[in-house]
Amino acid sequence: MKNYVIGVDLGGTKINTVLADLEGNVVSQTTVPTQAKEGELPVLNRIIQTVETVIAEGKVTLNDVKAIGIGSPGPLDAKEGVIISTPNLPFKNFNLVKPLSEKFDIPVYLDNDANVAAIGEFMFGAGKGCKNMVYFTVSTGVGGGAILDGKIYRGATCNALEIGHTTILPDGPRCNCGNIGCLEALSSGTAIGKRGIEAAESNVETSLKKYDNITSYEVFVEAAAGDKVAKDIVDKALNYLGIGVSNAVVTFDPEAVIIGGGVSKAGEIVFEKVREVVNTRCFKTMAENCKILPAGLGTDAGVIGAVALAIMESEE
Repeated sequence: MKNYVIGVDLGGTKINTVLADLEGNVVSQTTVPTQAKEGELPVLNRIIQTVETVIAEGKVTLNDVKAIGIGSPGPLDAKEGVIISTPNLPFKNFNLVKPLSEKFDIPVYLDNDANVAAIGEFMFGAGKGCKNMVYFTVSTGVGGGAILDGKIYRGATCNALEIGHTTILPDGPRCNCGNIGCLEALSSGTAIGKRGIEAAESNVETSLKKYDNITSYEVFVEAAAGDKVAKDIVDKALNYLGIGVSNAVVTFDPEAVIIGGGVSKAGEIVFEKVREVVNTRCFKTMAENCKILPAGLGTDAGVIGAVALAIMESEE
């Protein structure tokens, strides 16, 4: 019996790989630096090494392993197993699945990191027991994934739920994607930090001026301490996030919206505001039926999501 899967969380700075059983329990784990600057083949070889390490340290053989799941930043083509391009990795139109499935002779599945986190939350995290849920990650950027009728929804080009690039404020700030007024440009950690820097550099009175370096963290700290300017920045950003979540609720009618990423770690202030906006903007029946929840998997969301991807895809 093949009772194990391997999950690989491929990031710009590190590769985190685990061997897990089919209930998502980690048996062995290894993390190595990605060293992306070295190029495609060295990074591929590092992934191979981590897979071999977790098999050896887990005291199993390749015959016990059902599949490998990989979560990677996109854009990518999940059907073909190709990473199209991504700013922090060396891969350009690189088929990551083929060399790994040939090397290990087991199925290998690739998906973008937001989808993988959504699958992880659905199978093992805050979304366990749901059939329909939407996952938001709010950190440096804003991304998302949707589970509809128990399956990940990828869309025609495998790039569905680029939720950070929905237009929230048509005359708003320009986003890194080139568009104007994207959710990401209004409510990501980066956007909150940027508003904080702008305030500190202006003539307005704010306790943010005491910092040499301002990120969203400092803005949340000063907002909690009662600084009016910081409170206003946080309130506006979370209102926009609430609008983005409301749009997802009326589009997908989910049982839960799960919010992860760095901004979600600010705690109940985030969830209170988002719930308030959802209750104001959504149809009553939808709002009452939809829980707004913090992600349950924490720092290992990426790699447990990759495990969940391997389990979900190999069961189909």
